[in-house]
Amino acid sequence: MIINKTLRFSLSVLAILTAGQMAKAQSYVPEWNDKRMKVAPVVPVKAYSFNLTDVKLLPSPFKTAMDADVAYLLKVEPDRLLSSFRTHSGLKAKGKLYEGWESSGLAGHTLGHYLSAVSMHYASTGDKEFLKRANYLVSELNECQVARKTGYIGAIPKEDTIWAEVSKGDIRSRGFDLNGGWSPWYTVHKVMAGLLDAYLYCNNKQALTICEKMADWTGETIKNLDDKKLQEMLLCEYGGMAETLTNLYAINGNKKYLELSYKFYDKKILDPLAERKDILPGKHSNTQIPKIIASARRYEITNDKKDKAIADFFWETIVNHHSYATGGNSNYEYLSEPDKLNDKLTDNTTETCNTYNMLKLTRHLFAVDPSARLMDFYEKGLYNHILASQNHADGMMCYFVPLRMGGNKHFSTPFNDFTCCVGSGMENHVKYNESIYFRGADGSLYVNLFIPSVLNWQAKGLTLTQQSSFPNEGQSTFIVNTKKPLAMAIRIRKPKWATNTSVAVNGVAQKLTPDNQGYFVINRKWRNNDKIAFTATENLYTEAMPDNPNRRAVFYGPVLLAGNLGTTEPDPLDGIPVFVTTDTDPNQWLQMVDKKQLTFRTINTSKPKEVTLMPFNQTQDQFYSVYWDVFTPQTWAVQQKAYEEQKKKQQELEARTMDLLRFGEMQPERDHDFTGENATTGEEHQRKWRSTENGGYLQFNMKVDANAQNTLINSYWGMDNRGRTFDILIDGIKLATEDLNQYKESRFYDISYIIPIELTKGKHIVTIKLVPKKDNSAGPVYGSRMVKN
Repeated sequence: MIINKTLRFSLSVLAILTAGQMAKAQSYVPEWNDKRMKVAPVVPVKAYSFNLTDVKLLPSPFKTAMDADVAYLLKVEPDRLLSSFRTHSGLKAKGKLYEGWESSGLAGHTLGHYLSAVSMHYASTGDKEFLKRANYLVSELNECQVARKTGYIGAIPKEDTIWAEVSKGDIRSRGFDLNGGWSPWYTVHKVMAGLLDAYLYCNNKQALTICEKMADWTGETIKNLDDKKLQEMLLCEYGGMAETLTNLYAINGNKKYLELSYKFYDKKILDPLAERKDILPGKHSNTQIPKIIASARRYEITNDKKDKAIADFFWETIVNHHSYATGGNSNYEYLSEPDKLNDKLTDNTTETCNTYNMLKLTRHLFAVDPSARLMDFYEKGLYNHILASQNHADGMMCYFVPLRMGGNKHFSTPFNDFTCCVGSGMENHVKYNESIYFRGADGSLYVNLFIPSVLNWQAKGLTLTQQSSFPNEGQSTFIVNTKKPLAMAIRIRKPKWATNTSVAVNGVAQKLTPDNQGYFVINRKWRNNDKIAFTATENLYTEAMPDNPNRRAVFYGPVLLAGNLGTTEPDPLDGIPVFVTTDTDPNQWLQMVDKKQLTFRTINTSKPKEVTLMPFNQTQDQFYSVYWDVFTPQTWAVQQKAYEEQKKKQQELEARTMDLLRFGEMQPERDHDFTGENATTGEEHQRKWRSTENGGYLQFNMKVDANAQNTLINSYWGMDNRGRTFDILIDGIKLATEDLNQYKESRFYDISYIIPIELTKGKHIVTIKLVPKKDNSAGPVYGSRMVKN
């Protein structure tokens, strides 16, 4: 959902309902000879996912992130997540409802994510506390379902009315709401997905039964809707309904669930993608990705070529034309024109849920057509977005991972947010083990990621221990443990970033070249304690913006580096470093300082001062840049003149200033007789701001020149500011109407309002009043200046 994460003030209910979207849970990728599935894939699966139970993480940054997430999951109280489920079923709540999205119209979505997360962590570790929590949630949901008697369970406001209207064909949607409810199908999907995860990872058969009853209720609710009405309903985000219904069909073999999945097929989006048309610009990114995951999964069990075309084209389009250096995509949650990213670096880039879902899609595509290219992207997104989205000290997560130069991350609070990215974040950091290895259809082993771990391949009687020093050292060692000699192939991905690679078995160098999939294939009879040493030489390299070759991100091996700009936000005019050099090779720009921490220092390259770079996934409270404007000495001289001209204009403005109000400061507000109704304040970007909540107004006095024309200049910060339309009055007369949502870049906008001379003639002071339109708020405004022309 699009929420003002920078400003920490409340949104009105209208603003919430007209905002964005959520993450999706549960994505089953085929496993070898899976007895849980009655419907096997009909297309050839070339690489099968291992169960989470089969792979254990060893100490690494990924294990650190998992441990932080686990500590947080243990603090979350299941009874508080169940609160509205129970009360809506006529039962007494056992815990107080959580705040954030759980109290803002989307109660229940977090429970689904949480159920998925605890189920997956139990599968990964066997920790009985997490099995206990999963089973408890399922038993409580069963009690709610029994009490309702319809098969439905939910927790969103006015849900019974919403569903009754939908079933009658009364469909009303403005894109992000359905009949006044905030994306209600999303919560249905989230609960169903969590239940399937409890079944798949905890073997809880009651969870499957509850999910089947919810699917039956779904079919009953929409059975009388014709195609036109269904498409109207699908205008509102519906999450991964199609995917989960397809998975349910695969589990129990009842074809009615597969047929029901097609009722959640959005023709407006999916048909053009099937024809390889990029209709994504202007579309909300994460609304679309689960639709594509459903196509990828459905293709596996139906061989529907249209579904395959959709999934393939979407992945290529997003990864190659809409993604940043982190592997993430979108700005303010929306996709722009392909290959036009240079001017889309804000505090609201790369919603974390998007990458969560893109990695799921990548797993499906890998299963039917494995390639190093797919896992190169997977690695980029995992290292540089997912791992970077967590505060590893306390487990809190980012909604957006900002890429604004000189920006910083804003992490969630433990119990007062519960946004979509908190939900998907609960899952992200307990399932790092899911794609390190895949099982080839020919009995081979794919090694995709260089993450310290142990694979226990019971069917083969094989244990493989990966001791990896990536990315600090460019080497992984694989130790084979087997009770008897075992003939098989081990396939090791050749990373895109590796400048040189080598493979040795028991100290003997192997003469290998990558196969057509991009993997080194070692085919031999393996014996106990055989060792593979895989070396991939890491180096510094850059990736440029597709529409600006002189704006570059710096990588070391798989790791995106970020400049540590300190804990104080830098001045955007001359405090954000740039690189000035005649050399295009980044190895000449940077010198390694600490290999263990993977830190680098610029060498006579950065202006206005040298800067230290560190792995982006380790930044927490720092301000940082991951993109750098790179100048030659000649172009830098021109840029410096531009900076000087800007400073000169600022000095001229100061000379013409009649009055200046700094909001949120006691004495300046007293000096200007500041008053307001429903007024709130805060501080961001080293400046305080004022705004209103739920109507209200802001009012203050300003000095003017009685004999000249005056101009009022208000300062606003550009971001997604929906519901921020207000009138500006001078002594009760409307001067202008402002809509802050038009200012999208993450920077200050100084907006001028020329005051007609008759409004100030003969006056030395005027009263300024900011009055919001209906269902809107006024501000945030960071300062007001009055200048004479």
